[in-house]
Amino acid sequence: MSDDSAFPVAASQPPLSGFSRFCQRLRRRYGAELQLLAPGTPDRASMQQTYLALRARGDDTGTALRILRQVVMERLMRLDCDQQAPLALVCAVVTELAEFALDTACTQARGDLDAAHGAPLGPEGAPTALWVVGMGKLGARELNVSSDIDLVYVYDQDGETAGNADGRGRISNHEYFARMVKAIYALIGDTTEHGFVFRVDLMLRPNGNSGPAAVSLGALEEYFQVQGREWERFAWLKSRIVAPTAAVKDGSAAALRSAVLPFVFRRYLDYSVFDSLRTLHKQIREHAARRSAGRPERANDVKLSRGGIREIEFIVQLLQVVRGGQFPELRTRPTLQALQRVAKAGLMSQATADALAAAYQFLRRVEHRIQYLDDQQTHVLTSSDEDLAWIARTMGYADCCPFLHELDTHREFVAQEFDTLLGGGAAECKNCNGPRGARAAPPDMDTLLTQLPPQLRERVARWREHPRVLALREDARARLVRLVARTAGWLQEGRVSEEAALRMTDWIEPLLRRESYLALLVERPGVHERLLRLLGAARWPARYLLQHPGVIDELASDALLSDRFIAEEFDRELEHRRKSLQITGEDDDEAMLNLLRRAHHAEMFRTLARDVEGQMTVEQVADDLSALADATLRITARWCWQRLKNAHREQPRFAIIGYGKLGGKELGYGSDLDIVFVYEDEDERAPEAYAAFVRKLINWMTVKTAEGDLFEIDTALRPNGSSGLLITTFEAYANYQQRRGSNTAWTWEHQAMTRARFVLGEESLRPRFDAVREAVITAARDVEALKQEIVSMRDKVRAAHPVKADRFDVKHSRGGMVDAEFAVQFLVLAQAHRHPELIPNVGNIALLQRAEACGLLPAGVGQAAANAYRELRRVQHRARLNEEPTHVAPDVLAAERDAVLALWQAAFG
Repeated sequence: MSDDSAFPVAASQPPLSGFSRFCQRLRRRYGAELQLLAPGTPDRASMQQTYLALRARGDDTGTALRILRQVVMERLMRLDCDQQAPLALVCAVVTELAEFALDTACTQARGDLDAAHGAPLGPEGAPTALWVVGMGKLGARELNVSSDIDLVYVYDQDGETAGNADGRGRISNHEYFARMVKAIYALIGDTTEHGFVFRVDLMLRPNGNSGPAAVSLGALEEYFQVQGREWERFAWLKSRIVAPTAAVKDGSAAALRSAVLPFVFRRYLDYSVFDSLRTLHKQIREHAARRSAGRPERANDVKLSRGGIREIEFIVQLLQVVRGGQFPELRTRPTLQALQRVAKAGLMSQATADALAAAYQFLRRVEHRIQYLDDQQTHVLTSSDEDLAWIARTMGYADCCPFLHELDTHREFVAQEFDTLLGGGAAECKNCNGPRGARAAPPDMDTLLTQLPPQLRERVARWREHPRVLALREDARARLVRLVARTAGWLQEGRVSEEAALRMTDWIEPLLRRESYLALLVERPGVHERLLRLLGAARWPARYLLQHPGVIDELASDALLSDRFIAEEFDRELEHRRKSLQITGEDDDEAMLNLLRRAHHAEMFRTLARDVEGQMTVEQVADDLSALADATLRITARWCWQRLKNAHREQPRFAIIGYGKLGGKELGYGSDLDIVFVYEDEDERAPEAYAAFVRKLINWMTVKTAEGDLFEIDTALRPNGSSGLLITTFEAYANYQQRRGSNTAWTWEHQAMTRARFVLGEESLRPRFDAVREAVITAARDVEALKQEIVSMRDKVRAAHPVKADRFDVKHSRGGMVDAEFAVQFLVLAQAHRHPELIPNVGNIALLQRAEACGLLPAGVGQAAANAYRELRRVQHRARLNEEPTHVAPDVLAAERDAVLALWQAAFG
C-alpha cells in the first residue's frame, strides 16, 4: 500500500484529526506504541509486524490485538481526515484488521483446545475445520471504523476430539467448537483496560441467540431448507469465510458456498422478497423512531433514517436476490460493485447507479467521521455545532451549510429511489412511512366479480373452487385478487382488451404454484400492463410465456421496444455469466445448458415483444432471429469444445454451413436449423474428436432441460444425407457438391446450395466454402433438364402438402411462397454463370429484383413477385403468431398469387 504522502493536504491547513476526542485519547495513551506501526497505509504485513513487536515485549494475544486496533485507528484518522484517503482504502484496512485478528484468535484458541482435548475429528478420522463466516459489511469487505462484526461459526463435520496425550479429555466436536467460540470472543470482543478489538454479534446464526454458538454444516443446510427466513437471505448474500486464513487459501471451505448459494438465490425470478424487505425495513424504521422518541437529535441517522445507507444497501440487495439465481454476475458482495453490475444488467440506469454510488460513498464517509469523534458505534449526526463544523471541514467543506445541503440532496435521492422500488412507483404516504397501496387490503372477491365482463367473470369465479388457488398461501391469494382487480380497472378504462385478460387467466393458472410470478406482476404494474398488451396481440406469445414464464421480467426493461439484438453483447454477457459460475464452481454441464437456454429465450421474447408491438418488419424479425441462432451456435460450439474430453487442440478447425431458413437469414419463431458440419484437420485424432464434438454440440442444442430446449437440428443436407457421417472433411464436402467422383450431390441439394452460407468456424474455410458454393451455382447445366428436375421436385413437394380446392395456402398452393422460392433457385442455377449478380446469398426478394434488372424476367414481373413474396411472408408470420391456419379464401391474396404465377410462367414457361 501507499505511504502518507499519497493523500496530500494543503501545508497551511492544520491536521484535522487532532480535533477527535478519540484520537486525542489514543495519542495520549499509546504514544510509544503508535511508532510500532510502519509508515503509510496499514496492511496485513505491517499489522503482523506490529502485533509481533507487542508480543515480543510481553503482551499476551488479547492485549496485543487490542493495542494493534488502537494504533491502526489512529493512523486511519490521520489518513482519512487529514489526507482525504478514499473510502475503499479505509474500509479495506478495517476489514483486514478484523481478518487478521480473527485468524490470530483462531490459531490461539485452537492450539489451547487441542492441547487439552486433542484435535476434532470427523467420522472417518479426518480433521474437522471451523470456519468463521463474516456477514454483512465484514463479508463484503466494507467494515466501518467503529463497526461490530457479524459472525456465524460453522464446522464441517460432527464427531469427537482425539483426546490429549494420555488419551483422555475427549469431547464432542460440538462442545469443542462451542468452547472455541468462547475463547475467540474473549480474545476479540471482551472489553479490558485496552478496550476491545471488535464488538462481536452472533445474532445472524441459525435461530439467533437461542441457537448454538457453532453449527455444523449439515445442520446449517437443514436450517436453510426448513426454517430459513426471507430476511436471512439478505444477510447471507454477503457471507464470506474470513478465518482461518488456511481454510480460505486451500479452498476447503467451498462446501459452505454450495449450501449458501441455493438458499440466497432462487432458480426463478423471486419478486416475493419485496414484501419481506418491506417488513424488515418497516421494523428498522420503527426501531429508529422509538430510539429517537423524545430525543430529536437521534432522528438524523445517516444509516437507518429515511434516505440512509441501509436503503441503498436494500435497493441493491433486493435486485441481486430477485435475479441473482438466473444472472450469476449479480452475485457480488460489495455494494459499490453490485451497483455497477445491476446497472450493466439493465436493472437500473447507469445515471441512477452512479448517483446511488456517490450517495453511498458520501454517507459512509460521514458515518466514519461521526464515529471518529468518540469511537462510539453510532450513525447519528451530531447536534454539536463544533463537532458538525469539524465533520464538514474533514469532508472538504468550508462550513456546515454546503455540507448539510449536499447531505440532504443525497438522502432525498436515495429515499425516492427506495420508495419507487418498494412501492412500484407509488406516491409516498407521509403518514404511513411507505408507498400508498403497497400493503393495501385486497378487494372482496364477490364484489370484484361484479365488475368483470361475463366471460372473464365466469372464468375467475371458477378459481374460488380451483385446487391450485385453494392451495395458495393467504398472501399469494391476496396477490392474485389484486391482479384481477387491477386488470378489471384497466378493462373499464379501455387500456386492455377482454381477450387479453382471458388469455392472462389461461396463462397464469398453471403457474399458480410459482408464487413469485404473482409477486412480480403485483410489484411491477408496468410489466402487468405490457404483458396484457402482448397477450392481447396474438396467441403464440401466451404459449411461449407458458413454456418459459421467467422471460416476463424482460417486459420491465424500458429499452425493450427501442433496442435490437446485438450479437456481440449477447456473447459478452453469456461469457461473463459463465465466468461468474466458474468462480463459484457451479459451471457444470446442466448449469451451462440452462444458462444458454435462459439467455436465448429472453432474446427470443424481446424480439417477439417488439414484433407484436409493431416495432419490427417481418424481415427485421428474421434478421434478428437468424443472428440470435448464429450467436447461440457460436457460443455453444465454443463451450462444447472447451469441455470436450478428447480435444486435441486449443481451437477446433471446423465450420458450420447453414442451409434453408438459417442460410437465407429468414428464420421464424420455432424454426429448426438446417446445418452441415465440416472440418479440416490432418491430426490422426481428428476424426474421433470432431465426431464427439458434433454429437455433443447437437445434444447441447436439442436436449430438453428444466429450461426447455434451443433448436431442433436437421443435418439431412450433409453428404449422403441420413446415411452419411455427421461431420466430414471439407475436401470430401467440396468434392461431393462439385460432383467429383462417383458419390455426388443431387440437383435438389444444389437448389439448397443457393441459400447456403458459412455460419461460423475456422476463418480460412470461409473463402473456400464461398468458392465451392460459387462453383456449384455457376456450373454449366442443361437448362431444359434442370427445368424438368426442379418442376418435378416442386410437384413432389405439392403432393406432400395437399390443399383444399376452395382454399389458398400462402406457402404450398400454386402461386404461393414455395413457387417463388423454386423459381428463384432455378434462375440462379440456370443463369448465375452468365449473371454474377445472382451469386450472392441476398435473399429471395433481392434476387427477384436482380433477375428482373438483368433481363431474365419481363419488366415488372420480378418486382411484383418480390412484393407478393414479402406480403405472403407477412401473412404467414401473423397467422403463426396467432396460431391460425395459413389457408385463406382464394380471393384474399389473389393479386399476390397472380404475381407469383406470372413469375412461374416467366421462369418455366
